[in-house]
Amino acid sequence: MHANGNFYAMLFRMKDINRWGLMYNTKHETLAEHSMQCALLAHALAQIGIHKFGKNYSADRICTAALLHDMSEILTGDLPTPVKYHNDEIRTAYKKIEAAAEERLLSSLDEEMRDDYRALVNLPDEEKAIVKAADKLCAYIKCLQEEARGNPEFASAKKTLAHSLDECALEELKYFRKHYLDAFSKNLDEMSL
Repeated sequence: MHANGNFYAMLFRMKDINRWGLMYNTKHETLAEHSMQCALLAHALAQIGIHKFGKNYSADRICTAALLHDMSEILTGDLPTPVKYHNDEIRTAYKKIEAAAEERLLSSLDEEMRDDYRALVNLPDEEKAIVKAADKLCAYIKCLQEEARGNPEFASAKKTLAHSLDECALEELKYFRKHYLDAFSKNLDEMSL
């Protein structure tokens, strides 16, 4: 059965959703930018897992899932983390809102395609952990970049995210941080030399 056909057009609206709305940004970041960066990092973490730790991930599926991991924000906007996780009641309510937004978007697909996309939104726990780590890594890199531009607004978020990344047990994330993260603090000339 053919649905209303809005799914792909709605995904293109990611470029219109700004992130980090409560904070001063030296460079604004859209949901589209974040989703692409998260997909690149999720793919990298999956590749590290496959090649360095013998994991049996589908890096392509993880990458595609990361592209869609925040698609509910097309309808809800980017609710700041301190609000989203203020208490259990708000967290639970917002998870329901996110799920309803995801389902509304998925329902705009042709019926025979919905389950394929639903599987990307509901990854197995091991693969979901990769996307979540990539998401936190993206946020941490945003903090590094804002700090490098002289913006102290992200100092608290950077500290919280660093702690969260330190607590993450994923060996893929530890490897990435050890071997690749420092390059994100370099300028183009430093990376080119």
